[in-house]
Amino acid sequence: MKQKLSTLVAQARGGRVVRTGFMDGDEIDRRLLNDEEVRHRIAGGFPDARRVVLTLHPAHIPEVDAGVMVLRLTPAQAAPAWDEQDFLVQLRRLELNEEQLGDVREERGSFLIAATGKAAQTLEGLTALGGRDVAVEEVGETAGRGSKIREVVVSSMRVDVVGAKGFGVSRAYFQQGIDGGKVRLNGGPARASSDIREGDSLSADGLGRIDFKRVVNETRRGNYKVELEVHK
Repeated sequence: MKQKLSTLVAQARGGRVVRTGFMDGDEIDRRLLNDEEVRHRIAGGFPDARRVVLTLHPAHIPEVDAGVMVLRLTPAQAAPAWDEQDFLVQLRRLELNEEQLGDVREERGSFLIAATGKAAQTLEGLTALGGRDVAVEEVGETAGRGSKIREVVVSSMRVDVVGAKGFGVSRAYFQQGIDGGKVRLNGGPARASSDIREGDSLSADGLGRIDFKRVVNETRRGNYKVELEVHK
């Protein structure tokens, strides 16, 4: 790896943008990245990712895309439910390039997987896996960066009301996202008038994801105080 990294640094110094496949982050000799003529970006889709992609580029280029996509795959409910090992078995049957696959995380019956290149494209286009229908949603490179528990007061449990309040944007702005197909409720297209309930997950491109935890209480004015876990 040390010899290969030296070559990549030299290529970036020569004006190229170069990128590795997924590798163990501990294998990167960061001392070789201390070059005034080269900038680098390490990304794995999760802040604590074990497998990461290293991108190197000339210093005169201010920023480059990390090339990592995080997808949420939600299998149709069936018995027995898949655990992470079951999911990995089905994933291997797709015979994807392992250098294009990063960490896999299980989350509330769904599976988050970091991917790049053709593997990401294949996963994004999946409609079935292991004989089960699957819903696929792009979460974005920032998946898992962190979450915050928020208590907010809403006038109803409608998706447009809870979503706007939870993400801290105007209702009109959030409605635009719904109309543009950028908002999903439990992996499927969301409607403004749909109610969100305990255990539901609401995601919006560019804003993040809200997990609806519970209704804390009903206020005197007929509103509801709700507890949300907001991921950005």
